[in-house]
Amino acid sequence: MEKFGGISRVRTDSSLSRLRFSRSKPVPFWALLSLVTNGILIVTVVQLMLRGQDLPENSSASAAETTANIEEQIRSPVTTVRTVQDSPAAAQRHKWTYQQWVSQLAREAEVVAANKPPRLAVLAGDSLSMWFPTKLLPTDRTWLNQGISGETSAGLLKRLQLFDRTGPDAVFVMIGINDLLRGTSDEGIAGNLRQIVRDLRWAHPKARIVVQSILPHSAEQSTWENRDRLLTIPNSRIRDINRRLQDIANAENVLYLDLYSMFVDADGNLPIELSTDGLHLNDRGYLVWRSAIQLFSQMRLKN
Repeated sequence: MEKFGGISRVRTDSSLSRLRFSRSKPVPFWALLSLVTNGILIVTVVQLMLRGQDLPENSSASAAETTANIEEQIRSPVTTVRTVQDSPAAAQRHKWTYQQWVSQLAREAEVVAANKPPRLAVLAGDSLSMWFPTKLLPTDRTWLNQGISGETSAGLLKRLQLFDRTGPDAVFVMIGINDLLRGTSDEGIAGNLRQIVRDLRWAHPKARIVVQSILPHSAEQSTWENRDRLLTIPNSRIRDINRRLQDIANAENVLYLDLYSMFVDADGNLPIELSTDGLHLNDRGYLVWRSAIQLFSQMRLKN
C-alpha cells in the first residue's frame, strides 16, 4: 500500500502479471530506409543549429493552438502564501521548494485531466525535462511537463500518481543524473527505474512508455556550480547505466530512446555548444532533443 498526497493505492506484482504486453513488430525495410534518410536530415538540422540558424516549425496551426490553450490554463501561478499573483510565474518558480513544485504539478495534472486534450504526452523527470522550452516541444502533441529540478528516481516514483487521471498517449521518462550526483548506486537507479516503468504500465495500460537515456555532461568544460561533484561521474559510467536502462525497457516491453549518442562529441562528452553550464541544455540542445522525439515518434509511436 502506497500513500502519497493523501491518496492510497495498491500495486502488486500479481496485478502487473495479469497485464499482457506484446513486443513491437520488426521494423520493415521501408522504415529502415526512412530512418537513414531522417538521420541525414537530423545531421543537417544539428549543423544548422550549431551555426545559430532558426528551425522552421513543422506543425499544423490547430495543434499549436490546442497546446497553447491548455498551457495557458495550467501554467498560471499557484495561489499560496509565498506566491504573488501578479508576479511572473517563471521568476517565482526559481524560488519554490520541492513541495511547492509537487503542488503545482498536481494542479496542472488536474486541469489536464479535466480537459482531456487529444494526443497528450507527459514529460516526467528532473530539471532537464522541467526546463524544456514550451515553444521548442513538438507541436503535434499537447504536453504536460512533470519535471522538477533536482528530482531523483526515488522521488519521481513516489509522485507518479499525480498524473494518473490524465490519460496520456505517451509518457517520456528521463531520470538518474541527480541520483549519480547524490551517490546512488547503479543498482539503485536501475531498480527504481524498473518500478517507475511498472507503475506507469499499471496506471496507463494504453500509453506508450518511453525510457530516455541519461545525458552525458561536458566534463572539464563544465561550469556548473557543483562542477567538482559532476567530474566524479565519468561519462563512461553514464553510458554503462544507459545500457542497463535499455535492458530494463526491453524486459518490461516498453520503448527506449537513446539520446546519449546524439549528445556526445568525439571525446564522449556533451558538446558545450549545446549546454548552458555543461550539465543543463540551452535552446540548441533542446532542439536536438526535439528532433530526436519527432523522429522517434514518426518511427515508433505512430504504429
